[in-house]
Amino acid sequence: MEKTWNNKAWFMVLPVLVLVAFSAVIPLMTVVNYSVQDTFGNNEFFWAGTDWFTDVLHSDRFWDALTRNLAFSAVILAIEIPLGILIALNMPKKGLGVPVCLVLMSLPLLIPWNVVGTIWQVFGRVDIGLLGYTLAALGINYNYVNNVFDAWVTLIVMDIWHWTSLVVLLCYAGLVSIPDAYYQAAKIDGASRWSVFRYIQLPKMKRVLLIAFLLRFMDSFMIYTEPFVVTGGGPGNATTFLSIDLVKTAIGQFDLGPAAALSLIYFLIILLLSWIFYTVMTTSDAQK
Repeated sequence: MEKTWNNKAWFMVLPVLVLVAFSAVIPLMTVVNYSVQDTFGNNEFFWAGTDWFTDVLHSDRFWDALTRNLAFSAVILAIEIPLGILIALNMPKKGLGVPVCLVLMSLPLLIPWNVVGTIWQVFGRVDIGLLGYTLAALGINYNYVNNVFDAWVTLIVMDIWHWTSLVVLLCYAGLVSIPDAYYQAAKIDGASRWSVFRYIQLPKMKRVLLIAFLLRFMDSFMIYTEPFVVTGGGPGNATTFLSIDLVKTAIGQFDLGPAAALSLIYFLIILLLSWIFYTVMTTSDAQK
């Protein structure tokens, strides 16, 4: 008996595809159009070809911002992934503590990004902020506005406070899905806590860790609102990431051509790095 396919379900998906086309594809084509042309206003455009891409790739400003982005993402991943695993391992699996911990973990994720930036901007001020005032009272010269190291530490701690909960919740979901039979077998064999983590818990969390790793990389690499609100890209250009530099080029300088070229390069970098991370992690998992 020949199998027949029912394609009626595609009609339910069609509105979503149309919505995605208007919200993603069409704006993307507009950016592509601006990236290969130059304009002096009044809707007059002149063909520029790949000149804007060449200018961006030969700009020290671009490479400096890219280096800052990569450094920030590397630090964030190196801290938040292990910290999220550690917190998830120590969260209760049964009882009243489960909903309490889950709610507490979810609270930072519910705060809008601009509000997070405003909170830490006020929190770190020496004159009125609790953190800045306390550090000053302890004799620590802390000033995220003028000191590059303090600005970076503030942004890193702020991101850890805001987004580690996402890693925790994903890891916790992976842990609670492990059947009790695995733990009972490990207990019978006299396995140590490290052995249980290495051979039972970590392998079962690999899928969720891959999701957490990719999400946190993309979010940290595209970060804009928080550093813009807290430091404005300063002091100097110390915290000017690619996203902030892109907005300055597009809105501050109104250089639409270079901004469009930079946004496409930015998008391709995120796409390429995410694909590399995913390929490496899935390949290593398949070989084991």
